Amino acid sequence: MSRLNFWLIIACLTWLLLVVLLLLPVGTVLVSSFYDTTGSFTLANYYTFLTERRFHTALLNTLVVGFGGLVGALLLGSIMAFCVSRFVIVGGKLVALLAILALVSPPFIGAYSWIVLFGAGGIVRATLRDVGIQIPPIYGLGGILVVFSLKFYPYVYLMVSGALGNVNRSLEEAAEGLGLSPWKRVFAVSFPMVLPALSAGGLLAFIHAIADFGTPRLLGRGYNVLATEAFTLYSAEIGSNMSMATTISVVLIVVSMFFVFLQRYMSRRNVYHGNLINKPSKVQLTGWRNVLAHVGVYLIGLFGALPVFISFFYSFRLTSGPVFQPGFGLQSYSRILFNLGDVVRNSLTFSVIAVLLIVLIGTLIGVLVARRTTLNTSLLDGAFMIPYVMPGIVIGIAYIAVFNTGPVILTGTAAIIILSIFIRRLPYAVRTTATALRQISPSMEEAAISLGYSPFQAFARITVPLIVPGIIAGGMLSFVTAINELSSSLVLYVGSTMTMPVRVYLLILDGDFGTAAAMASILLLLSGAAVYIAFRFLGRNEQALL
Repeated sequence: MSRLNFWLIIACLTWLLLVVLLLLPVGTVLVSSFYDTTGSFTLANYYTFLTERRFHTALLNTLVVGFGGLVGALLLGSIMAFCVSRFVIVGGKLVALLAILALVSPPFIGAYSWIVLFGAGGIVRATLRDVGIQIPPIYGLGGILVVFSLKFYPYVYLMVSGALGNVNRSLEEAAEGLGLSPWKRVFAVSFPMVLPALSAGGLLAFIHAIADFGTPRLLGRGYNVLATEAFTLYSAEIGSNMSMATTISVVLIVVSMFFVFLQRYMSRRNVYHGNLINKPSKVQLTGWRNVLAHVGVYLIGLFGALPVFISFFYSFRLTSGPVFQPGFGLQSYSRILFNLGDVVRNSLTFSVIAVLLIVLIGTLIGVLVARRTTLNTSLLDGAFMIPYVMPGIVIGIAYIAVFNTGPVILTGTAAIIILSIFIRRLPYAVRTTATALRQISPSMEEAAISLGYSPFQAFARITVPLIVPGIIAGGMLSFVTAINELSSSLVLYVGSTMTMPVRVYLLILDGDFGTAAAMASILLLLSGAAVYIAFRFLGRNEQALL
């Protein structure tokens, strides 16, 4: 009975947490979209969305950048995964490191780096112009798709490379014996086996592309998507009910969830299984094929990690105010140390508090989901998909809508930013804990209970020490995403609660690229340190980053 009561209490508290921090804000957004600025019930917001060309264009642009980012990520990620998994690539670990660097760098930093290189005054454009070659700046749809493809390809690469490494070589050898050409073997045998990984990686790329706010805002120059439209409407309607902003938020949620369910349907429609008895071996290419494979893999890796190199390089450039000067110096870091130290402290404080909550609560929920397989826990597991796929701009607007009035007013405080980070990143800890627990037999915990331990004592003394590596890894990965959060923080911050991603975004808009590069470099160093710690506890399992 005590065991039942303990986990029943955890389940009830989890549902209470989800209701207050997720379902209530999302429900408020949904309800708010049916009211006009005077507080009257109406369908006019949706009618306006369906009839105004501005919103038609934003929806179409959102789908274009989503599918464009998906296609680019699938193309680059599949090429790299296939080459690294099937061919001997010199420096394969370096390629994996480059992909991870691209993965942990925020998309808006990638946008900034490409502006430095190919913007209106970019160094590459200026150099080419000096020799008589004119190329257009990177602004607009083309620039957005370049950034998204190079930023999100690691999702596909990490998933597909893992899947390709588990394909039974005997199947391909049997297909070869039946006379199938290499290309036919790939599409007839390998492709069906890795389709779930392809679709999952593509879905992650698509969801992150349509949810991203910073890149279209910095590079779009008039190419508006739903996320930027929602932010524009929110900014213009402070003090009112933000009716059209919440309407667009609902549309973003519907679009995201539709493609999540579509991906799940596609991945379960045709499921193929193989065994790991005869794993594929890597082939040593020769001649031009070997050169082509190496050039392709390294070009993708280097261009994907280019924002990291650009940020570090320009953070040490000599500056006079916002203008770069010949030579190198530490003025940008000095400006951060003496003028923007509070922004760094805010990011570290908010992220650490959020991660501590994520680890503590996510571990308990992960145990509940993994150990108590019931309809209730299955519903809980499904509910945690909502914050995972929900755009940050939607969470920010939802929290403003629900915590701006009523018994609990949090707008303008650090608490609202911490809670928004917490609920968005909680699924990371739940998933990593549940995955670690599924590899541990529950018999040890049951034996401890039979010897007189309470359920909580058995959990704390037996189970927790066994899953500590997974807990720490989940916490570190949550920290990486928390400290780089821009979309929700941009909606929720005030002057005293500004975070590093928000400050980098504003510095780029102001043209202060040196200080932006220095602060972006600090973000990247913190993210890299967290990933390194996660790898130490995960045994360098890159797939666990997802």
